[in-house]
Amino acid sequence: MDSWVRFSAQSQAKERVFRAAQYACTLLGYTLQKNGVSPEFLTRIKQLEAHMSLGRKLFRLGNSADALESAKRAIHLSDVVLRFCVTVSNLNRAMYFACDNILWAGKSGLVPHMDQEKWSQRSFRYYLFALIMNLSRDAYEIRLLMEREACGKRPKGSETRHVHRADGGLQQLVLRLKVQLHLLGHVLRSNPPLLVDVVKNACDLFIPLDKLGLYKTNPGFVGLCGLTSSVLSILTIVHPWLKLKP
Repeated sequence: MDSWVRFSAQSQAKERVFRAAQYACTLLGYTLQKNGVSPEFLTRIKQLEAHMSLGRKLFRLGNSADALESAKRAIHLSDVVLRFCVTVSNLNRAMYFACDNILWAGKSGLVPHMDQEKWSQRSFRYYLFALIMNLSRDAYEIRLLMEREACGKRPKGSETRHVHRADGGLQQLVLRLKVQLHLLGHVLRSNPPLLVDVVKNACDLFIPLDKLGLYKTNPGFVGLCGLTSSVLSILTIVHPWLKLKP
């Protein structure tokens, strides 16, 4: 119950709920369209999706300041790679939220005759750059953990070195790949916050790729990715220990 009270008290959590509902509508509309539902019902679903999207933009007003504060804190990280990835990601998030706020003003009628498509494309570009930085940070964290894990198990695996040398090149490559995949799985299983962050960022990545026309999929896939990442984001708010720390 305490987790739910903390969850509902945060505007970010409410925005995540709206986001989950928006992408659920996207997925539902695509599924119903494939099944030949009536155009009137599809129109209602799309209108609900548009309302959810506009509501989300209202919740995100002022998020640029939070992103800039996060960027200022990230400058002091001791690790150079993490400092770069986290700082650049937050700066891109700040620009994304700024473009999104301008887009909200246009869609709500406060700024008429705005080129909404242009601002939408700009916001998705910044969103894409932020996600690329997030995934780069995740990859770096995974590499560090895998190296640490490998160093800890190196004496145990020394017995297999002579076997590797005796095997052919292809077999040796396959064995190394299996070892790396096993190590990757172990690292991700042992670090749920990192696993959640990787899956969330990977799902989110397909949204700007589709919107910018860099990798076109379909509304159903975009809706599924958006819904999945939204649910994972909600989990990190309800259970803060699942959120990846800088």
